[in-house]
Amino acid sequence: MDSPAPAQIQSVSTLDDLRHKIEGVVMPPELKQNTLEMIARLERLSNQGFFSEEYEKLSHYITWVSKVPWTNRVERPIDLTAIKATLDKNHYGMAEVKERILEYMSVLKLRSSKNLGVARAPIVCLVGLVGTGKTTFAYSLSEALGRPIARIPFGGLGSAKDLRGESRLHLEAEPGYIVRALCDTGVKNPIILLDEIDRVTEESRADIMGVLVEILDPSQNNRYLDHFIDYPVDLSEVMFIATANNTGNLATAVMDRLEPIQMPSYSDDEKTHIAQSYLFPKALEAAGMDPALITIDPALWPTIIRPLGYDAGIRTLNRTIEGIVRKVALLLVTGQAKSIALNPENIKSFLPKW
Repeated sequence: MDSPAPAQIQSVSTLDDLRHKIEGVVMPPELKQNTLEMIARLERLSNQGFFSEEYEKLSHYITWVSKVPWTNRVERPIDLTAIKATLDKNHYGMAEVKERILEYMSVLKLRSSKNLGVARAPIVCLVGLVGTGKTTFAYSLSEALGRPIARIPFGGLGSAKDLRGESRLHLEAEPGYIVRALCDTGVKNPIILLDEIDRVTEESRADIMGVLVEILDPSQNNRYLDHFIDYPVDLSEVMFIATANNTGNLATAVMDRLEPIQMPSYSDDEKTHIAQSYLFPKALEAAGMDPALITIDPALWPTIIRPLGYDAGIRTLNRTIEGIVRKVALLLVTGQAKSIALNPENIKSFLPKW
């Protein structure tokens, strides 16, 4: 009897590796059976000279379906006091959005106590000008709820395929951003940040809005179909947070599935509080500077807040404070000063120039 050729032995070994990989992963039984049948078909092909290319495609597919968190979820006791404290620690104001999150977590807690299953997560859309804290709020929410977060940037998104993926039959096909976000977080109930959903390209807007409707619609997203995975994925436990500068470019069908919350511009009083309690301490910590080495006359904050005019958000303010801290650091490190007290006489040398 002829011995098996070395190539045949190798193909059997690699296919066995794929079988073991699939059998060791928790996934829907139907998907597992379909994947094992794909391996069996490839085994038959291995004797016909088509093994290498098809094996690479199937191996790539199995790698991704094995990463999808079909059953993994964050299981964390709901402590409303701790959640509120974390949100307040990271963000000043924003009462409406904080209240909405606490309402949802309260419902989750009630349903959990009665074994009623998971409630549909709210799909909040934070609408406001640049720098008003829309994106950073999502990361604070991740910390507060103890859920991992993945960000999907929509700015310049050019194709619905980027969201939904492409058929695995195509060379170099990949899952879409939504499934990749689930794989990156490793759980089926993460926070997914849909950032700047109003900034997709004009030519692909209609297609992308159509996919967004399916992603955000609670009657559809429990069986979301990514073209690469080619099997329904449950998105019903995902907490989607969308952001937009305005809603004029969003399809009506998408808006119907969102809970828009306006992020107003910050007043000077609010900026003063944010600067003193959040931005300044953060800048000192990032620079490794002892807070005792720099003092700021309280009367200077209006000048620091508006060195170059009015800004709706706090990004300019944050850059100004970081610039002040850097200038002080230079004076300290070069021995020109042992400590700095900012006052009306010297403040101009620390502020940005026109």
